[in-house]
Amino acid sequence: MAMMRDSAELIAVWQQNKIPVAWRSGQKGEPLLAKLPFRGDNKAWLAAMGGVRPKWNATQKYWEIPKSWFNEFVNQSLHRFGKIYVVQPYREQEKCAPACMNASGHECQCSCMGANHGVGNDGSWFEVSETFATRWHNTELACRLMQQKKDS
Repeated sequence: MAMMRDSAELIAVWQQNKIPVAWRSGQKGEPLLAKLPFRGDNKAWLAAMGGVRPKWNATQKYWEIPKSWFNEFVNQSLHRFGKIYVVQPYREQEKCAPACMNASGHECQCSCMGANHGVGNDGSWFEVSETFATRWHNTELACRLMQQKKDS
């Protein structure tokens, strides 16, 4: 499952028409946007997932469905099409330790692989204990291609 975060790649995924796309904005109250390869029964297929009618955006050619349908939509898309792109918010987490950030030597055995070794805490790190600190980066969109599992 490769992940992409480049905006040009995300646009290309959204504009292709062969693999369904589920786009979660992460914003409260925003619907799930769903793009599907054309099939005459797409509206009925989507409507069978819940009690709300899917809304078609004819200009942009996508469906708006409740975000509570996300898991069902992904499962049903995998069953029907074999693949689906999922675009959703993503925040990268860094892990380190105060002992590493405050170190004076060159030896580092921390998960940061020396990236934060000896640089100190500039205030962006949350120090959980003397052996663990974490920080989160800004939210961005990421995309992953999911494929139906093959039965063995």
